[in-house]
This record gives sequence, C-alpha cells and structure tokens, in this order.
Amino acid sequence: MIRKHSTSFFILLSVLLLLLNSCAKAPLNKVSPADTPPLIDDSNLNHLLTAAVRHLHYLNKLPNDTSFTFGSDRYPVSWIRESMTSFIDILKLDPTRDELGRIISENFTLYQAGGRKDSHQGKMLITGYYEPFLKGSLKREAPYLYPLYSPPQSLVQVKDPASGTPLYKRRNEKGQLIPYWSRKEIEENGVAKGSELVYLNNPIDAFILHVQGSGKIQLQDGSVRSIHYAASNGLEYFSIGKLLVDQGKMSLEEASIPSIRAYLRQHPEEQEDILNHNSKFIFFNWAPDGDPVGSLGEPLVAGRSIAVDPEVLPQTTLAFLISRKPVLDKAGTITEWIPMHRFVFPQDTGSAIKGAGRADLYWGSGNYAKAAAGSMKEEGTLYFMIKNNFENPDE
Repeated sequence: MIRKHSTSFFILLSVLLLLLNSCAKAPLNKVSPADTPPLIDDSNLNHLLTAAVRHLHYLNKLPNDTSFTFGSDRYPVSWIRESMTSFIDILKLDPTRDELGRIISENFTLYQAGGRKDSHQGKMLITGYYEPFLKGSLKREAPYLYPLYSPPQSLVQVKDPASGTPLYKRRNEKGQLIPYWSRKEIEENGVAKGSELVYLNNPIDAFILHVQGSGKIQLQDGSVRSIHYAASNGLEYFSIGKLLVDQGKMSLEEASIPSIRAYLRQHPEEQEDILNHNSKFIFFNWAPDGDPVGSLGEPLVAGRSIAVDPEVLPQTTLAFLISRKPVLDKAGTITEWIPMHRFVFPQDTGSAIKGAGRADLYWGSGNYAKAAAGSMKEEGTLYFMIKNNFENPDE
C-alpha cells in the first residue's frame, strides 16, 4: 500500500510539473507571417547600416562551432552571420522604408520576446539610457569632491563556472573569496582609496553615471575625456526610483531621473540613505574618444543599440522595437509621446535589465538623449529576426 501511494504521488507530481512548465512564459516565441507587424523604420537608415556592420564585426569574432537557440529552433553562428550579411546587402540597395520593411517581412522569420511575466501579449518595459556630459577634476579640490574610482587592487574578478560571466569578489584574512563591499561601505570606509580616477562636483551626477555606465568628462583645462565601465562590486542592483515609489514619496508615473534629481536636491538629509539603497557600485576606466563601447565590445549607435538580458534573450541578431518616444519643445520640455518603430541591435547589458520583459534603448548624448533616457518607461514589444530557408544538416 505504501509503495502504491508513493507511486501515485510521484505520477501526480510529474503531471503538475508538466502543467507548470506548459504555463511558463517562453523567452522567445516564433511569430507567424500573419502576425508579423509592419516593419517600417522611423529613424536614420545610415545609422542603421553602421550598427549592422558593427554587429557583423562582433559575429565574425565568435567561434565557428557556436550555435544559438531561438524558441524551439537552433541556428549555427554561420547562419546568424548569413542573416546579418543579407540585411546589410539589403540596406546597401538603398530601399525606401516601405520596401525595406516588405523585404524583411518576406525573407526573415521573427521571434517575439516573451515580455513581462504579467503580460499575455509579449509586452515589455522599455527604458532608455544615454552618455552624460559632466564636469570634473583630476585633483580633489572644491567643488570637485566626489570621486569615480578605477578597479581597486582589493577587487578580485573570477568567472562563474556555470555561465562564464565575470564575478567580482574580495578576499578575507584567510584568503577566501567573499562578497565585495557595498556602496555604503565603499563610500564611508574608504576601501577604494588610492583608486580615484576623477572627481565630480555633484554626488547625484556620480550616481547617475554609475547607472548609465559611461560618459564624457570635461576637465578644468577644457579638455574632454571619455570614461566607461570597467567592473562592479558584484552586488545586486536596487532601483532608488522604486524605493521612492514604495515609500510614497512619488508616484510611479512621476518616477524619472529629473524628478529623482529634484527630490534629492529638495531633501539633502535623505540623499545619502537613498543613494546607498543601491548596493551596486561601478568602477571606471578612461576610454578612447568616440562612441561608448557596449558589452559585446562594439561601439554603440545612438537610437539603434539596446541592452537586454543575455541570459534569456539573444545578443546575436537584429531586432525590431515597437514603443513610444518623446517630443520636446524648444525649451527641452517633453510635450507628448509618439509611436516609435525601428530596427535595433542587442549590443549591451545593464544591471537593471533582467528577464524577457526588459530592454533599454541607447539614446546617445545631448539634450534630447538626456530627456528621453531620463523619462522613458514605456510599454513595447521586441522581435528578433533570422533569415528564412535555413536547412539543418542534422535533420
């Protein structure tokens, strides 16, 4: 009797697990031709070609035996390269936007990102980021009192044995690897002293540069230098915008970089605790002049590069993003949000970009980029594309 009940239990458990797995949201879902959205690009096609060429350069560096999963399909890197090469060849024919959309619809298979867990239509949260332009000093002198650090000697980088991604730790007195210090500990205890790279005149600017990951610094002699992400303390990212919403200090609709800046300026007594809520801390290095470099090692293209979570979404092929973008008046104020639909390339990652329901659009630099990135938290959909007619030699 005991064995019979045990067997029945495991049969029931197996059925439940199958049901749960069938209900789980897939990261990518193949789109039927009838459900393919209009692929009409709304932005500069020359910039699109630049982004495509840079992406092919990345693909050409991958090992030839690499393959990638798209939904229930799997493609070798050779076919991913073929897809990108074909896309570039189409762009070089100088098609109209309508012609480009039609050609891609007829010759490429689309896979839609699964979207947020609470969405049944693959809806995602689309945000933006940009390259800040800030003033700084190589010496600590008022008002430049807030340092950005290069990776300190105490920071140890190791590889995750499962994924191969970098992990950041420190060693204790016994030489054992343990979690690195938090933002609060780094700021208050001086554990990174001696690794100061440059000083800014505003702690909020320093924090925002940590979130954006790269920027340009104008030094006191008038020269401008680029700075970019080098490493992190390896701790989890926590949104201070979400903190302020959870505490009832602003609504979800109000939560944006400008409104967060304003709140911190108006409540200086809370500033330190709010910033330290995000335990993640970024270390920087000086970078060559030019566009900032994404996580794939390729320069980003404004309006064309996006950050996704590579654990669940592919960084190998082109995609099409549908969302909304802001319109600014002459004073730089957002007056309305209008439809946005364009080809993009997943060329970056971000601490806050996790799961199949998030993507972050790189807006570049300048006033529009700052306004768009600071306010964008729009609903959207994302479609990845692979050239048709792949013949699997194993079938």
